[in-house]
Amino acid sequence: MGKLYFTRHGQTVWNVENKICGATDIELTELGHRQAIELGEIIRDGDYGIDEILCSPLVRAKDTAEHIAEVTGIPMRVEDRLKEQSFGKYEGTARNGEIFKKDKSNFINHYGNGETMLHLCQRIYNLLDDLKKEEDKTYLLVAHNGISRVIESYFNDMTNEEFAAFGIKNCEVKVYDLS
Repeated sequence: MGKLYFTRHGQTVWNVENKICGATDIELTELGHRQAIELGEIIRDGDYGIDEILCSPLVRAKDTAEHIAEVTGIPMRVEDRLKEQSFGKYEGTARNGEIFKKDKSNFINHYGNGETMLHLCQRIYNLLDDLKKEEDKTYLLVAHNGISRVIESYFNDMTNEEFAAFGIKNCEVKVYDLS
């Protein structure tokens, strides 16, 4: 019976500045690199049984995954479907902006030239359906906060308000049963 572990990338400059990263390729801070290495040590020293690490192609998640793979020896590969949602015109703006909060509650909004929440959910749900077919495999997914809420919604019923409010900290780990 496989498990799915999920972690968000380490800290970025835009996380510190409270800006929306989205699909913009923002690098880790020094703390972000340390968080990733420390998470690798926790996984290495724990009883996780991870067979493979899959990560977003964005540098903040890829670097986090590479640090974890280096420390643990677990093989990793880039999975393009784990890329963060494009928030279009809102990328680089304040995460707590009132107009963004309102637009974010409309799941078919493209944010100008971005990706709708429904399209994001489709690609992540398809990925999770594919991973469930590997019944005895345990994965660590390294991606983004937006991806974390979609994964949470795949495994647990949520209201729209719970979905919009859900998030995890940098390098926090969530676990799900793939059976």
